[in-house]
Amino acid sequence: MIFDPLLDLLRGRAITIPPMDGAFRPNTALDDADVLAEMPAPDALAWHQGQLIASSGHDIIALGQGVIARHNAPVTALATHGDTLAVALEDGTLLLGGQSLTTPAPLRCITALAFGPDGVLWLANGSTRHQGQAWVADLMEKNATGAVWRYDNGQFTQVAGGLGFPYGLLPDATGVTISESWRHQLIRLQAGRQTAVLRHLPGYPARLTPAPDGGAWLTLFAPRNRLVEFVLQETHYRHDMMQQIPRDHWIAPALASGSSFLEPLQCGGIKTLGIHKAWSPSRSYGMVVRLGPDMTPVSSLHSRANGQRHGTTCALQVGGQLYVAAKGGDCVLTMAVAVAGAA
Repeated sequence: MIFDPLLDLLRGRAITIPPMDGAFRPNTALDDADVLAEMPAPDALAWHQGQLIASSGHDIIALGQGVIARHNAPVTALATHGDTLAVALEDGTLLLGGQSLTTPAPLRCITALAFGPDGVLWLANGSTRHQGQAWVADLMEKNATGAVWRYDNGQFTQVAGGLGFPYGLLPDATGVTISESWRHQLIRLQAGRQTAVLRHLPGYPARLTPAPDGGAWLTLFAPRNRLVEFVLQETHYRHDMMQQIPRDHWIAPALASGSSFLEPLQCGGIKTLGIHKAWSPSRSYGMVVRLGPDMTPVSSLHSRANGQRHGTTCALQVGGQLYVAAKGGDCVLTMAVAVAGAA
């Protein structure tokens, strides 16, 4: 509303969350999908040398084959270009074709990698203050120290900064589309200009991967809710919470929830006759969004509050199959694209 900024001075700032409606209409598509493989916290997916690979902690796993590489730090991102595999690690290490590159000091939180059509490697660095596993601290501190870089001809170049945890990259011939988690939006970087192409998402966006028709698949790794939005506005309460309460029990988004009675929102998990209602408020959720060529949401796949396939961090289409990493659900899902598009 046009008068909301003036009214907020008297009543306090109104807290609004975009509704799950239209292309975001809830369903059970992710909970109904087949489990391709179970593994601890699968995160990034890539298609490499004719097989699907996934990162899981320190390991890179080829689905159906097993561990093909084990590293000294957790794997945070994967990308392929032909037979070349790029791997980012939690300690800032970047491996390109098996060779370790010396990265600039700020690159210590690489959340996404993507090759452009010209073979240039794009990198998303979520934060300069925290590593990837501490993403919730970066959110609750309301940081915006993320950046996007390029690696070309042996040189690293920063092309955008001041971002709220960039988590996904989709480069093309003229620029790159970036998912900005803490600002719940997709932005476009082209010819040195930065514009928002999709705003007010109902969750925190993660990785972007291309679809054959020119569109894309976007994952949202956690939902937005009014209680978390309220805590983000209350500076003193938020700082006290971070200092006095274990991180797993903060009033904050999570990749999975419901495993401890100490978690917040216990009373929000509404149950009737022992059944957890799908529409209950939740710290965790699973969602994959199908975007059209103009980045407009077309449809979405969900694992709701009563589901188990939460913390979706990557979706990858290969031919007629869609593969989804549910990091909070400890599994990789698969379904036919025809079914996914109709959800």
